[in-house]
Amino acid sequence: MIERYNVIGNQISRQTMSGALDAVVQRIQAGDGGYVCFTNVHVSVMARENTNIQNIINHSFMTLPDGKPVYWVGKLKGLDSLEQVPGPDFFPQLLKTQTEPSLRHYFFGGSQQTLDELVSTVKKNYPGAVIAGSESPPFRELSHAEIEASLQRIKDSKANVVWVGLGAPKQEKWMADHWKTLKPAVLFGVGAAFDFHAGNIQRAPLWAQRLGLEWLHRLLSEPRRLWKRYFYTNTMFLFYLLKEQLGFERK
Repeated sequence: MIERYNVIGNQISRQTMSGALDAVVQRIQAGDGGYVCFTNVHVSVMARENTNIQNIINHSFMTLPDGKPVYWVGKLKGLDSLEQVPGPDFFPQLLKTQTEPSLRHYFFGGSQQTLDELVSTVKKNYPGAVIAGSESPPFRELSHAEIEASLQRIKDSKANVVWVGLGAPKQEKWMADHWKTLKPAVLFGVGAAFDFHAGNIQRAPLWAQRLGLEWLHRLLSEPRRLWKRYFYTNTMFLFYLLKEQLGFERK
């Protein structure tokens, strides 16, 4: 079992980038399947305020500290052998991981244009990566028959790595609902990673990432859409942490 630490009620895996990569490969080779969440402040607050989402986060194979503040909480607890593991950074690291037999990657989510650009970029930058397939699901609620057909396509592709880019919390719910059906594949909820690597969205510069200001870069890029989200979630994240520290909630 991978040790976890508490962040406002969410159980975050104590991992490094290399440790997480090794754990995923071992999980796939063992045929156990599972799903991996990448959790930032926004997802942490959503999960804190929704028991169903929190249960999904806490029962994953791994829930990795995607956001710098989630990582900082672990470091403030005195944890060593812990690194920030953002989904957009983990994505290329696993793509270039060579195993025997080879990892087979499937991209699920995003628009067809984004997927086309993503596949083209992956083929160019990671020629050793095996792409088993890609799929852009309709932006509406799917029927039971459509869901079953989609799952069958993924199974038929023999993918053992399924990247899910549906946005939070939709991707977390999708993974929790379907990971057992897709075993031995391991599923990864990577949010905006498709857009980052397809070149649709510019990621924050490294200095901003290191200072935990990636959220500010995104806010300045899309202020009308994101200002309410970040104002609320950043405020509530600090509020819930303070409640914990003052002893009003179980740590």
